[in-house]
Amino acid sequence: MARIPRAVIDEVRNSVDIVDVIGRYVQLKKAGKNFTGLCPFHNEQTPSFSVNAEKQYYHCFGCGRSGNVFQFLMDYQHINFVEAVAAVAKDAGISLPEQYVQSSNHPAAPVDSETGQLIQLHQKAAELYHYILVGTPAGEAGLHYLTRRGVSRELIDQFQLGFAPEQQVLKAYCDKEKLDYQLLRKSGLFTEDREGQLHDRFANRVMYPIKNRRGQVIAFSGRLLSTVNTDLPKYLNSPETPIFNKRRTLFNLDVARKAARQDGKLYLFEGFMDVISAFGAGVKGGVASMGTSFTEEQVGTIHRTTTQLDICYDGDSAGQNAIDRAIKLVESQQTGNLQVRVVQLPAGIDPDEYVQRFGPEKFRQYLASQEETTVDFYLRFLRQGRNLDQQGERMDYLNQVLKVIATVPTPLEEDLYLSKLAQEFSLDKAALQSQLAQVRAQTGIRQPRPVPSQRNQLTSQSPAAVVESRPQVKISRAELAEQMLLYYMLHSQEVWAHVTATAGFHFVHERYQTLYLLAASYFTEHGDYSVADFLNYLNEDELRTTLSQIEQLRVNPAVQMPVIDDCMHIITRQTPLDDQINQVQKQLREANTLNNTELVMKLTVKLVDLLKEQQQYKAEETN
Repeated sequence: MARIPRAVIDEVRNSVDIVDVIGRYVQLKKAGKNFTGLCPFHNEQTPSFSVNAEKQYYHCFGCGRSGNVFQFLMDYQHINFVEAVAAVAKDAGISLPEQYVQSSNHPAAPVDSETGQLIQLHQKAAELYHYILVGTPAGEAGLHYLTRRGVSRELIDQFQLGFAPEQQVLKAYCDKEKLDYQLLRKSGLFTEDREGQLHDRFANRVMYPIKNRRGQVIAFSGRLLSTVNTDLPKYLNSPETPIFNKRRTLFNLDVARKAARQDGKLYLFEGFMDVISAFGAGVKGGVASMGTSFTEEQVGTIHRTTTQLDICYDGDSAGQNAIDRAIKLVESQQTGNLQVRVVQLPAGIDPDEYVQRFGPEKFRQYLASQEETTVDFYLRFLRQGRNLDQQGERMDYLNQVLKVIATVPTPLEEDLYLSKLAQEFSLDKAALQSQLAQVRAQTGIRQPRPVPSQRNQLTSQSPAAVVESRPQVKISRAELAEQMLLYYMLHSQEVWAHVTATAGFHFVHERYQTLYLLAASYFTEHGDYSVADFLNYLNEDELRTTLSQIEQLRVNPAVQMPVIDDCMHIITRQTPLDDQINQVQKQLREANTLNNTELVMKLTVKLVDLLKEQQQYKAEETN
């Protein structure tokens, strides 16, 4: 198997975002310039895993693991370097020549696996439907429908919307390409008659491609243009296939999860058009289920993606009931760190209609201003169908609401809601508190904990604060000088030239000297320094960890040559001297233990000379 050229490795690595790749396996949250999460390589409760988006590498402050996107996949999936490069290349849509990924002695499995062929077929279908919509007379009806609903050409291209005409265009394409019959049967793109003949499943429908987390088309949903005088369903989804499970799939998740890393939240909408309209209004973190009820699997996916979910369903009674079911589903999954909020739209209007009626800016303002807690939602939701002027129904309402308030996490929230009820219904707040205590006793719900003190709040800070406040391993002044000097050497050609021009210079500790020598080799092939690329040169975990520690230093990015010279002085003069003194002192203690008088005398003389030299050095530094 031929060695993959460095230029190809660079192209593959630069084609993806390490945050995007790692984000599929680790829930990452924006923290300053970095992203943080729980390390996947060791058990921990407090996030110590940091991903640097700018420099494209990761580092765990807990276990010390470090590397670039290839190293992460190698460690996480237990694969070799070539397999990691091939995986990233496949993800980025880059074709690697066979000689780089296939051994002549051990032929690799066919690149076109059944899964790969099904995904490729769906992608071709999406391209065909999209072309028909925007480039042929057959798609004019679908284009008119989307335009009438306010979908711009940019949104059509963004979501790769298409149109399936009455003609059997997809089957004709597959026949022309001589695609395997059994593959077509498994794809879900066709129906089969009694004679075994295949026919396009979708006809006269606007097509919404459904994509997986990687942005690959795995299914479709087709919207019938006309529902008059027909028994056909308004929306028709692909059946479940080897690549599509509707309970696990969320529309637009491939794009929304990237937005969630910036905003810290996802918006759950009811329909595809709601997601698309919200995207056009600048709200890119929207997802929707597959035309069915919200599922446990989808909750799990959201939980791994973000820490807040805003449910934004229609404002009618059906929409409110759907919000109720969604909240209870999330709560049943015990996803403690997934915070649920509700954005209740006006009755009789959905997000798509709101955008068309009031415009993108008003929609964004509404989402920001109308976000409410689940308790606030239930204070309103539980009023449905009740006449609160009647004492019996009012008492029933209050009992139901108190069961909700009993679940709030802090005394402050509890007090807020009890005060609101006491004021609205002219009740004694103490009586409500007493009734609430009875509800807790009956349901077994614990009383909320007091708000933590300032000292205890350290544990509830953002991941960035936790990582930054994590105690670092203490290192000597000499080793800090080595780290600083190597940092500046890697990032500044001026410093590199200045240090390498010093005859006989070398680092004291072996790992820094090794990094220095590897960097010299690296710069013979690369003009510019890249952390992610340099990590490819490092075959040892200790070296990768050391490089990551160096990159984590908080130093002034502006090069100051006096600082460089100070580091070099510490490394070349003070450090060897200190090490020699420590070594002689250790030998002297051993000689005293052995009562070796002659050796004690020799070591004492040597120690005195070294101390004099050290004193002279310090005097020179002072002057």
